[in-house]
Amino acid sequence: MKIRLPEKVSFIIEELQQNGYDAYAVGGCVRDSVLDRKPQDWDITTSAKPEQVKSLFRHTIDTGIQHGTVTVMLEREGFEVTTYRIDGKYEDARHPKTVSFTSDLQEDLKRRDFTINAMAYNDTAGLVDLFDGRGDLERGVVRCVGDPEERFREDALRMLRAVRFAAQLGFRLDDDTRAAIVRLTPNLEKISAERIQAELVKLLVSPHPEEIRTVYETGMADVFLPEFSAMMRTPQQNPHHCASVGEHTIRSLCEVPPERVLRLTMLFHDVAKPVCARRDEDGIDHFHGHPQKGAEMAGQIMRRLRFDNDTMTKVKALIRAHDDRPYPLTERNVRRSVFRNGEAQYPALFAVKRADILAQSDYLKKEKLEHLAEYEAVYHRIREKRQCLSLKDLAVSGSDLIAEGVAPGREIGRILNDMLQEVLEHPDMNKKDILLDWFRKNESMV
Repeated sequence: MKIRLPEKVSFIIEELQQNGYDAYAVGGCVRDSVLDRKPQDWDITTSAKPEQVKSLFRHTIDTGIQHGTVTVMLEREGFEVTTYRIDGKYEDARHPKTVSFTSDLQEDLKRRDFTINAMAYNDTAGLVDLFDGRGDLERGVVRCVGDPEERFREDALRMLRAVRFAAQLGFRLDDDTRAAIVRLTPNLEKISAERIQAELVKLLVSPHPEEIRTVYETGMADVFLPEFSAMMRTPQQNPHHCASVGEHTIRSLCEVPPERVLRLTMLFHDVAKPVCARRDEDGIDHFHGHPQKGAEMAGQIMRRLRFDNDTMTKVKALIRAHDDRPYPLTERNVRRSVFRNGEAQYPALFAVKRADILAQSDYLKKEKLEHLAEYEAVYHRIREKRQCLSLKDLAVSGSDLIAEGVAPGREIGRILNDMLQEVLEHPDMNKKDILLDWFRKNESMV
């Protein structure tokens, strides 16, 4: 098989070969090339020791020299070059205690996680595939190299990575690999929240976010996302739904664009339903207050998983607003909804609401989608008319009020908010002279 290597990758490999060392492109870049996908980055493995690699190239960076990795810089572009290695004993379910270098490519490849990531290539030897990674690519299978329990005991994060690769590639887990995950799931407790978060997000924004179901079925969710396990176990006996909270969530993930904040919002939009669930005398389930409680719970979960504050703020706001329905659909009511939910939530909120509806039962689905389409149309009409929806669009500022004799302080904020409430009711009032005239007539309230 012929893989077209980038010019700089070929240069590094040839330079190493000409100096008596073996060198290959390895790992994900080879996998993607076999799949006829464009690799995001290229890694190189070599028999040369780190010091030998550094002696051959003008500009290198010691990015992980204790583990044999040197980054070779070519015209400001970096390529990781790692010496063939044998990992010592793993003592933390994540990192080897020691690393020893070897001149044997096979020893290096057999320590890798999955067969599809354990292939190497150069133009001289062609594709080196000692564990039938290419066959697994053709079969659509994620399978560990060697004994799956050994691979997962070495690095517990590999269990979640296996599902992530299945989600990204549209593959299934090999039976033995899946069984080993079920047995060793508790080892995930040893993995940092940051590592878990990174793999979870990659899974969610993949073409197959429904693989989050496998995270639940294998028991991994019980370790780092027990709230999702509770969702999967919570029924929804309600005309608007036809599946458990968890299954509805999975369906909604598949109906929203693969953007980080949107997929996280759908994952958590009903997270509070298990704790808010109440069944009435007719056997109908209700989940009153779940948007507000869900935003609170999502914040707690995301803090636990070490998400950044900006992502948490956006997701919480969308969850809080996802069940809001202005009715009747007048411009006035939509302006009020935008103000209540926060202008920053639009137009993303429409994508969230559409995904939520599409994941529900057929009961009134057509009417719900029509209402949403009209809601969105009214919103865009309001935007086209440049109507004021927040303080930043108000025609009067704090400086204007100070010029009118209002002392700096909280009173200015209160007056501006009162003006905004008037403008939300009467958008034509958003002119400086009109608002100041309104203020002067009502200055007794100051």
